[in-house]
Amino acid sequence: MENRKPEMPNLDGVDAASPWSGFAEVSEAIRDNRLMEYRIKKSWADPWGRKLTIIGVIVIGAVFAFLAGASFGLW
Repeated sequence: MENRKPEMPNLDGVDAASPWSGFAEVSEAIRDNRLMEYRIKKSWADPWGRKLTIIGVIVIGAVFAFLAGASFGLW
């Protein structure tokens, strides 16, 4: 008797060489985006995370405003 494990089927249902194999990457990207959205919402619910996010956006905005003003010769 052979006690080999049965091979797992390809759950994507496509061969890697087929022209439709890129949809698995798209599906993974969608899952990652949902994960990122969850992490952002979870971070925003945390008071320290919210403060860090606000400070980071203000700093990035200030640097952008400074560079934009300098490029237009405002200072």
